[in-house]
Amino acid sequence: MDFYYLPGSAPCRSVQMTAEAVGVKLNLKLLNLMAGEHMKPEFLKLNPQHCIPTLVDNGFALWESRAIQAYLVEKYGKDDSLYPKDPQKRAVVNQRLYFDMGTFYQRFGDFWYPQIFAKQPADEEKRKKMEEAVGFLNTFLEGQQYAAGDELTIADLSLAASAATYEVAGFDFSKYPNVQIWLDRCKKNAPGYALNQAGADEFKAKFLSGA
Repeated sequence: MDFYYLPGSAPCRSVQMTAEAVGVKLNLKLLNLMAGEHMKPEFLKLNPQHCIPTLVDNGFALWESRAIQAYLVEKYGKDDSLYPKDPQKRAVVNQRLYFDMGTFYQRFGDFWYPQIFAKQPADEEKRKKMEEAVGFLNTFLEGQQYAAGDELTIADLSLAASAATYEVAGFDFSKYPNVQIWLDRCKKNAPGYALNQAGADEFKAKFLSGA
């Protein structure tokens, strides 16, 4: 199955970890966004939104990383531990996924991407919003080992990809002990975490060294 990606992208890394977790081999297709490869007609046919990550599984194209994660587990997972079928357990996993998409990862981007891509000065209010997001995650993790309970799920893989990006950007998680402990646990237990770390390091080298 073809996987259009960039190593530095946190959403791409979350899919790579999920693929590792379910034992799926991805045919990696590096997409050079700076060169406009995502706007080529053949890619637009696959994904009119021309974004990464994009997965093509035997002709079936899907984008949005968290949708891809759920698809991989539902189709290829040996059990439902990564994405429980129980309605309440799944609801919590979904909430954490949406939290990552709309708050945790979003606020990292809101703070950093104007600095990286538009050379704008750091916005103090956006930094505070980013810290607030980490505080929310710290509260979610109180009294449990992982983001949606005591079992590793795709919510952890999504959030850990974002958290690794926070970490290489120099964010101090020591003020948020539950997040720090959880991230250390993910580093030890999340399948494919080495890929995640390598991609985060690449993001730092390419985009943060001059920020």
